[in-house]
Amino acid sequence: MRTFLITAGAAGLAALLVWGLSGLPPFGSYPGPYGEVLNSFAVGERKATDVVSAVNFDYRAFDTMGEEFILFISVAGAALLLRKVEEEEHDSQEESESEDRQPGRAAPPTSDAIRAFGVALVGLTVLFGLYMISHGQTTPGGGFQGGVILATAPLSVYLAAEARTFQRIAPHDLVEWSESIAAAAYVVLGLAAVVGGAEFLRNVTPLGEEEKMGSSGNIFWLNLGVGVEVAGGFVLLLSVFIREALERRLRRESK
Repeated sequence: MRTFLITAGAAGLAALLVWGLSGLPPFGSYPGPYGEVLNSFAVGERKATDVVSAVNFDYRAFDTMGEEFILFISVAGAALLLRKVEEEEHDSQEESESEDRQPGRAAPPTSDAIRAFGVALVGLTVLFGLYMISHGQTTPGGGFQGGVILATAPLSVYLAAEARTFQRIAPHDLVEWSESIAAAAYVVLGLAAVVGGAEFLRNVTPLGEEEKMGSSGNIFWLNLGVGVEVAGGFVLLLSVFIREALERRLRRESK
């Protein structure tokens, strides 16, 4: 029955994909008028030279808020599923007892070359991630892309050093609070417009001068909040996996 259901679902999904792909316009063509319309007034109206960011964080900012909370809920759900209950802990203890515990068996230490490369990579990664977030309204990039780049900095620390070093630079509670506050900031900025008598997510901050960091009003601040939320979400998910690995290691060492 499971095989039948999986096969039927996969066949239906494949049919829908083929049907959708067959209706796409030829590569490189754009028959719709919306792109030309946005290019004609988005820069002057929103002071954003990256029209894609203007669309994502202004003209359809409500949809982007939904996308942000999809990630937020997905990370929260994954963290909840990985939380241990008594039955799971009992099973993991039995599994750890069956693992190879040969005396003297241990992972080789990280080499000095990898440590030095990891330290250098962290600074460059943070700098590039912050640039992508802060200049999302002027050049291709933004909060989603920059947040993923920022999240790779703690990952580089984990790969170059060890899990405990990762936990020191990215404490679980701090990352969790940062992600939650950044996600809530999106809603708060939208409600600020409602308090002022405008529609939800209407721009309420100075637009500034185009092609400058900090321009485009709400677009800049929403990019910043999304960047922190995305980075926090991925780091939080990584910390959950690392905590599980550390617990398994401690149980093995205590035997």
